[in-house]
Amino acid sequence: MLFRRDTANMWTLITPPTVWALHFLFCYVAAAIVCAKDPSWLPGLRLAIAGATLLALGLILLAGLQAHRHWGFGDDLPPHDEATDEDRQHFLGFATLLLVGLSAVAVLFGALPALFITECVR
Repeated sequence: MLFRRDTANMWTLITPPTVWALHFLFCYVAAAIVCAKDPSWLPGLRLAIAGATLLALGLILLAGLQAHRHWGFGDDLPPHDEATDEDRQHFLGFATLLLVGLSAVAVLFGALPALFITECVR
């Protein structure tokens, strides 16, 4: 999924939001399970969420680096609306860069409750 490729494809485009969705799912399902089973595990869960957040941001960063390369390092500004393979690559790279930014912010906001919530409410 995040292997170095010469051409962009739909896998490149959907990687950042997929990483965000998996991170979101992990954070909220794990918190629900810990609060339902044993709230004393909450400090360990907070560390697990911090680790998952760093991992997710790292994967999103890798996707961003690859997208930046596909975009052509910004030497051809949008809009990329010609029916050529080069414009298709630039468009997918630029769209992926936009999704990288959105997904990184979403991951940070998804992990934010772990910083502030100190106890489970039943």
